[in-house]
Amino acid sequence: MAEYSLNRNRRVKHHYGTSYYVWEVVKYFSLVLSAFMALLPIVSCVVTAFKTDDEYKNTNVMELPSSWLNFDNFVTAFKKANMLVAFRNSAIVLVMVLVVSVTIGTQLAYVLNRFRFPGNEVIRKLFTFAALLPGIAMQVSVYEIMVNLHLINTLYGYIIMMCGTDVISIYIFIQYFENLPVSLDESAIIDGASYFQIYWKILLPMLKPAIVTSMILKGAGVYNEYYCASLYLQDKTTLCTVATSLYTFTGPLGSKYNLICAGVIISLLPALIVFLLAQNKIYSGIADGAVKG
Repeated sequence: MAEYSLNRNRRVKHHYGTSYYVWEVVKYFSLVLSAFMALLPIVSCVVTAFKTDDEYKNTNVMELPSSWLNFDNFVTAFKKANMLVAFRNSAIVLVMVLVVSVTIGTQLAYVLNRFRFPGNEVIRKLFTFAALLPGIAMQVSVYEIMVNLHLINTLYGYIIMMCGTDVISIYIFIQYFENLPVSLDESAIIDGASYFQIYWKILLPMLKPAIVTSMILKGAGVYNEYYCASLYLQDKTTLCTVATSLYTFTGPLGSKYNLICAGVIISLLPALIVFLLAQNKIYSGIADGAVKG
């Protein structure tokens, strides 16, 4: 097999001649350039996070700090930005939103896929139409609803608003349901199972790859969400999230980017730890969720 592959590569090189090598150079150059562009902001953030105030003011962005053992910025960012409370609030919001969104999304996809009723196609098209509407265009009406329901400046109100079912997740679940044979439902009904038991005990465990994919997409958006958190959680001392806490060091007289970068690195650590611990399940979930259908 290895010999066949080697001979094939030789034939390809001989057939295309110089153009083959030019294409290889362009391909690898574009990969290196893309990697450089992706890593440059991260490297710059790490370098800036270890600089003192004087070093930040008197050196360029990529100049290395005098000491890599100076963690004063991280301690200051963690304390002054109240990041312990921010992590607590973000964790509560993230867990609640993911549980509710996955539950509602899978049940809605189950109904739309397994049951045929008047208006089924209309509901699917309405979800598509809703996905095309820009979220910022509906903020005035959403804010008015939140005010009338007295949900402004409350964590549970913010959670309820963020639990809005993601249209992309619904279509991921529907696509996955279409690959699960209806014979599973029919066999369970013959054995006396109810529709909810079919959903809960048979179909939902089979949706693990789709659920992982949906949780990654939804979780990343909720964890990094700033606009709504800043708008609806107005008490920045007790209701701050990770995204809003980083803006403690910005102001009209300037921003302390060395402290902001330190806070950014601190906020990345939980996501990095979760990724390293569950990367196999994440990769397999994304791959299986993409292949199905």
